[in-house]
Amino acid sequence: MDSKKAGGLIRTLRLEKNMTQMELAQALHISDKTVSKWERGLGCPDISLLPALSKTLGVPIDKLLSGDLMPNRPDGGNMKKTKFYRCPACGNVLVSTGGAEISCCGRPLSPLQAHKADEAHGFTVEPLEDELYIRFNHPMEKEHFISFVACVNWDKALLARLYPEQGNELRIPFLPGAKIYLCCSEHGLMEG
Repeated sequence: MDSKKAGGLIRTLRLEKNMTQMELAQALHISDKTVSKWERGLGCPDISLLPALSKTLGVPIDKLLSGDLMPNRPDGGNMKKTKFYRCPACGNVLVSTGGAEISCCGRPLSPLQAHKADEAHGFTVEPLEDELYIRFNHPMEKEHFISFVACVNWDKALLARLYPEQGNELRIPFLPGAKIYLCCSEHGLMEG
């Protein structure tokens, strides 16, 4: 841990929150001299203070320790670069339109890698008035099912959450030029 980098980050984050050294010190139940010492790179926060410091400044502990936030480049707005994440512990589905560090249930998540749908995960899409009727042949059992269907075009993303023992069909609004994704609880993300 580089105390100069960590101290500089603490100072930057404190100022972003419009806090004085005294206000940060009071939130952590320490003296303002201690905060000043950290910010000048003359010491580091005690390990017992890291969770409270992290919560107060709104930054993960590992980023505080490294002294570097590594911000993402501005999002260009292309929804076709949308990334999907699924928590293996609770099944939570998360979506990002740019680079993100996503975690759930205390674990970091990696974006799901989409591959072409095979026969077992194949689906049909039929236009129906101003909607799309999507039907798939995949079983919807408790342990093996399609957890979500997503429809993504250049400016919109629509996600329909599915559950075990639900029917194997759904209707979603028509999105011109959209790509359709299915996520199998066992085999991951498929694109059609």
